[in-house]
Amino acid sequence: MDVRRRPPMKLVRRPSRTSAGEPAVKHLKPSDALPLPLYLTNGIFFALFFSVAYFLLHRWREKIRTSTPLHVLTLSEIAAIVSMLASVIYLLGFFGVDFVQSLVTRPSGDVWDAEDEPHGAILEEDSRPGPCAAAIDCSPPPKVADVAPVTVVSSEEEEEIIRSVVAGSVPSYLLESKLGDCKRAAAIRREALQRTAGRSLAGLPLDGFDYESILGQCCEMPVGYVQIPVGIAGPLLLDGREYWVPMATTEGCLVASTNRGCKAIFTCGGASSVVLRDRMTRAPVVRFPTASRAADLKLFVEDPINFDTLAVVFNRSSRFARLQGIHCAIAGKNLYMRFGCSTGDAMGMNMVSKGVQNVLDYLQTDFPDMDVIGISGNFCSDKKPAAVNWIEGRGKSVVCEAIIGDEVVRKVLKTSVAALVELNMLKNLTGSAVAGALGGFNAHASNIVSAVYIATGQDPAQNVESSHCITMMEAVNDGKDLHISVTMPSIEVNH
Repeated sequence: MDVRRRPPMKLVRRPSRTSAGEPAVKHLKPSDALPLPLYLTNGIFFALFFSVAYFLLHRWREKIRTSTPLHVLTLSEIAAIVSMLASVIYLLGFFGVDFVQSLVTRPSGDVWDAEDEPHGAILEEDSRPGPCAAAIDCSPPPKVADVAPVTVVSSEEEEEIIRSVVAGSVPSYLLESKLGDCKRAAAIRREALQRTAGRSLAGLPLDGFDYESILGQCCEMPVGYVQIPVGIAGPLLLDGREYWVPMATTEGCLVASTNRGCKAIFTCGGASSVVLRDRMTRAPVVRFPTASRAADLKLFVEDPINFDTLAVVFNRSSRFARLQGIHCAIAGKNLYMRFGCSTGDAMGMNMVSKGVQNVLDYLQTDFPDMDVIGISGNFCSDKKPAAVNWIEGRGKSVVCEAIIGDEVVRKVLKTSVAALVELNMLKNLTGSAVAGALGGFNAHASNIVSAVYIATGQDPAQNVESSHCITMMEAVNDGKDLHISVTMPSIEVNH
């Protein structure tokens, strides 16, 4: 049975046409009020509004002083009131008040709806994809090259802006500040991109997103957004508490398999966890004229006598940051100092960087020949697979364990304890060793970490080191039960 849900329908007006096939009426915009460039038109109406307002306030103050009735108007005052009304209508229409704009743009001044259109209107399916595009339309999507660019131009004003963006006279990143409307800026940028690249963005949704919320926060120069379905797995019984795990993914069976694991753990009394280490790291690289000078700083920094002083300087950057240690490595004249500190509930990258900068400024006094090459020298190491994270840890270092009974293994996981132990040894451990894996001694930890990170607003790029994991399985209680554990030394996450 076909249970696909059709998207909502919307009414689209089909413009009437003359015998020659051209539209009978050209829809006007407030910016078409004067045959001048957009910035001049806006300047004229802004100046008109404020000058008329000042004139009327001045005249009314004089009437109050002379006890003249306010309703007695001179010809100049009537003209001023008419000018103010015109400028208000223009400004409201320009900044997107729909009902004013519709009154300005329709020549007849009437507002129509479905009942007013016995003909000349068609029903069109809403092109916005739902939460899961596959649930709405199972037909294969058209190739990008085969789709004509979708035009979003609604006025000559926007057409002028788009041409300026394409020509490069108006930078795309300034559209939000110039227009004052983030969604309109995204639509214009989107159309300019389609014309420049010669490709369509018809499959990328534009409507239904609050572009104001990301202005100055994240994702500069947006042209749309991507919808990712979020599933839920659980309950996961961990340390005596139940958790529901949100997972944003387009991979089939990932949420289902995770949910099956949660069920097995819950049935057997839950899992327990221990946080072994909690510290974020940042490792600047500095250069000296000689290797001996680099060694001098290494010895100075790693000397326990100097640590307390450096910790005080570091901790000034935040009331949460607390320096825990500094690990140094030398490569010729270059010194890499790996600072590790606790960061409270925050993931702490910015917090650590500020503390490191404080220490570098302090060290510059005693080591004036120190040349700071970079606040991060990749000895941290951030968003890259690195043995230092696998061995020393970064972020939260965690170990979790659970004992799954034989009956649950057979009924829920559909296998046996012996088969799981053998598979884990030959695949997750031996197979990964043969491949030369770095922190990848597991089945698919990165799938679950990425899905949870995207669903909870974490940085998905840090899945690289956060999914470092070694999975261990062992038959216990005379081979009847399965002891399973995962050790993850570098989970980078905020609370």
